[in-house]
Amino acid sequence: MAEENPASPLGGHLDDDDFPAYTMGRAAEMLGTTQGFLRALGEARLITPLRSAGGHRRYSRYQLRVAARARELVDQGTPIEAACRIVILEDQLEEAQRINAEYRRAAESASRESPA
Repeated sequence: MAEENPASPLGGHLDDDDFPAYTMGRAAEMLGTTQGFLRALGEARLITPLRSAGGHRRYSRYQLRVAARARELVDQGTPIEAACRIVILEDQLEEAQRINAEYRRAAESASRESPA
């Protein structure tokens, strides 16, 4: 977790991938897409932007990476709903592989510690 620095405009969140630092306009500009595309990703429940006190959508770096992956698929001709599902499945697969690797390491460690 990033160390808090209240004097900083972002309050010490520069290293926080989940901090909602980007407005919808800035996020769309960074991705080279439209604000409508970002709204569609929200409607498809791929990403759920946080809302500012004034109700404006704010996006994190993690959400921008997810949106960028969806855009790649859409640019290749994949319908947006299918692209969102693919990105969700890719994310789930990555998490499952990470958990499996942790279990393997724990099992290997336990087998080395116990006498045969």
